[in-house]
Amino acid sequence: MYVISKEFHFSASHRLASLPPGHQCARMHGHNYQVVLELRCDDTELTEAGFVRDFGELDEFKKWLDATFDHRHLNDAVPGMNPSAENLAWWVYHQWIGRLPELSCVRVSETPRTWAAYRGK
Repeated sequence: MYVISKEFHFSASHRLASLPPGHQCARMHGHNYQVVLELRCDDTELTEAGFVRDFGELDEFKKWLDATFDHRHLNDAVPGMNPSAENLAWWVYHQWIGRLPELSCVRVSETPRTWAAYRGK
């Protein structure tokens, strides 16, 4: 099994619902997010050039990420969803699995020491 990944960044605000009164994440706040896409394939699925997928083809994802999330309020960007890192990972995965069939995992970080991942395969 071959695995590649690429990291992307955006800055945004959010507030999380369903938290106890006084919880810091219930207030509007912002993060410098990191998103990592993981793509995988087996030995027989590499491209003729020997790639899982050409990294240059992920430029479309970066443009979408910036247009959808960068310097936005995530509660507005993904209406009807509580924009936790876990939910964002799930949502991004399901937005992109049709365009990137090799997509196996989306990881979202709000801080350098915290990560949430959604693995679809």
